[in-house]
Amino acid sequence: MNTSLVSNSSGDIKNGFYINPILKGNYADPSIIRVDDNYYMVNTSYKYLPGLIIWHSKDLVNWQPISTALDKLVGDVWAPEFVYYEDMYYIYFPANKTNWVVTAKDPKGPWSEPINLNTKYIDPGHVVGPDNKRYLHLSGGHMVQLSDDGLSIVGEIQKVYEPWKYPDDWEVEAFSPEGPKLTYRTGYYYMTIAVGGTAGPPTSHMVASSRSKTPWGPWEHSPYNPIIKTSSKEERWWSQGHGTLVDTLLGEWWMIFHAYESGFQTLGRQTLLLPIEWTEGGWYKVPNGISVEQAIKKPLGESLSHGLPIKDNFEGEKVGYQWQTYGEVNRERFEVANRSLTITGHNENNVAPLLYMALDKAYEVEIDVSVEENVEGKFMLYYNETAFLGLSVTTEGIQHFRTFKKYKVIPYEGKTVRLKIKNNHHIISFYYLDKIGRWKKYDKVLEASGFHHNTLGGFLSLRIGLEAIGEGKATFKNFEYRQL
Repeated sequence: MNTSLVSNSSGDIKNGFYINPILKGNYADPSIIRVDDNYYMVNTSYKYLPGLIIWHSKDLVNWQPISTALDKLVGDVWAPEFVYYEDMYYIYFPANKTNWVVTAKDPKGPWSEPINLNTKYIDPGHVVGPDNKRYLHLSGGHMVQLSDDGLSIVGEIQKVYEPWKYPDDWEVEAFSPEGPKLTYRTGYYYMTIAVGGTAGPPTSHMVASSRSKTPWGPWEHSPYNPIIKTSSKEERWWSQGHGTLVDTLLGEWWMIFHAYESGFQTLGRQTLLLPIEWTEGGWYKVPNGISVEQAIKKPLGESLSHGLPIKDNFEGEKVGYQWQTYGEVNRERFEVANRSLTITGHNENNVAPLLYMALDKAYEVEIDVSVEENVEGKFMLYYNETAFLGLSVTTEGIQHFRTFKKYKVIPYEGKTVRLKIKNNHHIISFYYLDKIGRWKKYDKVLEASGFHHNTLGGFLSLRIGLEAIGEGKATFKNFEYRQL
């Protein structure tokens, strides 16, 4: 795997300041922990596998992937909770109408097989009470006790919290109290919770806070609610919410959360960061004068290399985890050898590509494709099984396709052809390289701004995909992603 990292994908502007987002792409529902001077983060991974990418940082702004915690499909994975407790790392997460946990001695893995906790409600938030017992808070103000090892539940789920409610005339998606995160500080348990729904109108989502002397109440709501919220569709970041608090070794406090970029919901919910201050009354809030859109002074700490590779020469013997599949997919179809990715073809009714996360409002991607007889190599932008588009290669030529239609075939010379897809602010164009090295434009250009959750559901993003359809194999080489 080529180790070139994503250019300009970090929010670090290298002058002691950063600009949001700190993690581009569809990295929603961030959960973060600090262990000494190391920060670890995990995000929602839906049905993508490998799932639950573990990110490591020293400064909260530059993030390096170090492992993945989930290799099998247990359902749609949402809003995980990262926990470090008594020298063990835990990730609690909801999927398939229950909650699960995986564990590791080291965040680099190996991670355990997922254990089913057999609980309803979603978005587990871990806390240790004054009785030294472990608890999970869940959506809707519910809570359940955990066993001492954190691998099963004890007793019944109880309703222990009545979430703060915004005024009735606010334009939100729904009440949807979820994503509870518990922080203990100076004698109080602080509840950080998401309300307002995580999509829908630009002003939907928000972060609210409450506090109690115990994890089960009674609770008082913060006078500074909502802590974070999009106030107008004119703002750059829409549906800001789902926050988690984290402190530094120096005692500074920050909140990590997610939001859609205005006009670019196709990229999914991205990860953002804001400073937090504590008031004399013992409440937290964003400091006055701080905006999510401005350059903000960066936390201290080493700047690690950031992001996933933007080039892949398919060196080594396995697919890198910048590539994911979606849903029930036979990953043995994807083979890396001889600086190539070879995909074994399968049924046309089951398009299930290998996927790469798009990060930018304008980008282009290139790849070399060669095919055997009776197979179609596909290079595409893919939202889900009912919404995708791209170029395909057969021995007869190059063809543009959409979910519902195929277009004219353009012959090419030689056994390999280099393809390019350009996404320039939702305007999608397609190119192929002719025999003397000139880019030729395919006679179809699309507009793709509607490929997002509010129209298609699923909370997914428009990703780059590689696939083979039919009998035989398609070979891909020299992948490159470029921000425009």
